[in-house]
Parts: sequence; structure tokens; C-alpha cells
Amino acid sequence: MTNRQDVSFESNGVTCRAWHFAAATDEIETPSGRPCVVMAHGFGGTRDTGLAGYAEGFADAGLDVLLFDYRGFGDSDGTPRQHISFRRQRSDYRAAIAAARALDGVDPDRIVLWGTSYSGGHVIAEAVADDRIAAVISMTPAVDGAAALLAIAKHSGFRKLGVLTKHGLKDAGHLLTRRSPHRIAVVGEPGSLAVITAPGALEGYLALAGPTWRNEVCARTALEVAFNRPIRFAPGLRVPIMFQIGDHDSVAPPAAAARAATKAGKFAHTKTYPIDHFDVYDGQWQQQALTDQLEFLLQSPRVTGRTEQKAMNS
Repeated sequence: MTNRQDVSFESNGVTCRAWHFAAATDEIETPSGRPCVVMAHGFGGTRDTGLAGYAEGFADAGLDVLLFDYRGFGDSDGTPRQHISFRRQRSDYRAAIAAARALDGVDPDRIVLWGTSYSGGHVIAEAVADDRIAAVISMTPAVDGAAALLAIAKHSGFRKLGVLTKHGLKDAGHLLTRRSPHRIAVVGEPGSLAVITAPGALEGYLALAGPTWRNEVCARTALEVAFNRPIRFAPGLRVPIMFQIGDHDSVAPPAAAARAATKAGKFAHTKTYPIDHFDVYDGQWQQQALTDQLEFLLQSPRVTGRTEQKAMNS
């Protein structure tokens, strides 16, 4: 049975809460410790929303896991609530990496970054910034905010972008006048006022939503999505990265993810699947994605520590 504990760490003076899944086996433990996967959700997600299965799978294979909530989401502290800022979320990843390195028994040089959807882009940027990262998994990633907005226009028309901008400006006005945030839905039916309205997105999100998930976001988020372009960091990657791309992804454009993989060059390992965005959180495709992730990680000497062990034995 997976050993899961509640832990917390500080990010810019705010308490973020997390689950620490301890490795269930010592098969890839070395004298320096065990590898640890640092995980967080995508756009508006929380740690109790479809990610525990991945964390448990990693722990069963001998990796520790730190699965956390961003500031302002889930069980973490922080205001305003439900504010999606890619800059704040990346900062929270950096704090989580530091916390993972401080966990008892974890090898600080065998940290794996794991991200999905919006966080699938965050992990690219943070792996470039931190040269001690051992490997990266970027699942159904949103790597180009400009491409994501074009996808919204494709499904909902360019008028939808104007509506989102209008609400974003309204929320920005609330911020400037110190009023409560103006929030809109994260996901909704096609034609509704929500950030994500691709066909099937609402059903997909609701099917995996955990008890702390809330279907709302500060509308100012819409004003900064276009500036979140982690694809620009891909050429700087110097660690193995697995891109898992859904051929029919209606939320995170697969063509943009494929371009990011190309920019990462020899460090990229790419898997494609005949799926939409939310298919990787449950059932057959969750199991397949996890199997591929474990194969990728357990074949990486930087994750397993085999290179270190060989050097010590020689």
C-alpha cells in the first residue's frame, strides 16, 4: 500500500500543501538516496483531480513523489483564490523542487519534473533554469499560449477572444480598485462564458474533479495566456524529456507540442496517442501513459542512478 503523508512548504512566504508519496521499494535507491518526482496539475486543477494514480504508480516503482497544490488552489494558502498566473505557478514549482530535495532519503540530484496541460509547459521552463534536474515528463502539454488562443478561436470564434479580454479587463479593474476578483468558469459547454469550451471538455473535467476543485478562475488570467510560451525554452533543454501528445487534443494544440519536441532535439522522446485532452487521467489511456512514463524514467541513468552506482563499484 502506498505510504502517503501530508506535507507543506513555503513559496514566497505562502504555505503550499502537498502529498508526499514515499517509494514503496528500494530497487533504485543508491547511497545518495532515491529519485523524486515533483508534480502539479494544469490549468485550474488541484492535486486531488486525477493525479493520484500517477503518483502511486511512481511510488510503486521506487520513486518518491511530491504532488502539490499551487498558491490559491486546493488546500494551499494564498490570495486571491483561483488566480492562474504562470509566473506564480513556476515559482511554486521552484519552491516544491527545493522542498523535494530536503525530503528524508531523496537524492537532490535525481529530481524529475512532471507536468500536464498548463504545467506541462512549466516543467520545460524550470528544467532549463535548474541544471540539476534529472528528467522531465510533459503530458498533453500547453506549450504556446498564442497557439492555445488560436485553438479557442477555432472552436468558438474570434468573438470569444474578445469576450474573454473584456472580462479580463474587468477583473484587472477590480484589482486596481482593490475590489474582490471578477471570476469566470474554467471550463464550460461550447458557447458558454468559460476559458475552456472545447467540445467534451466540461464532461472530461467533471469526471476527474476532486473535492477541492472549483470551476472558476480570476478573469485576468485571460490577459496573460498569450504571454505564456514555454516553447521558447525548449531549445535550452539539456536533460531527457518525454512529450506525450494527444493527436486529437482540443485544448492543448498537438502541433505546438510537436514543435517543442523538435526544438528540444536529441533530448526529446515523443509518444503520440489517438486521444483528446482529458483521456489521460483515467482508464486505459491513463494506464498506457503511466506505463510509458515509467519505461522512460527507468531507462534513464540520471534517474535510476546507475551511472553513479557503476562509478562507485569500479
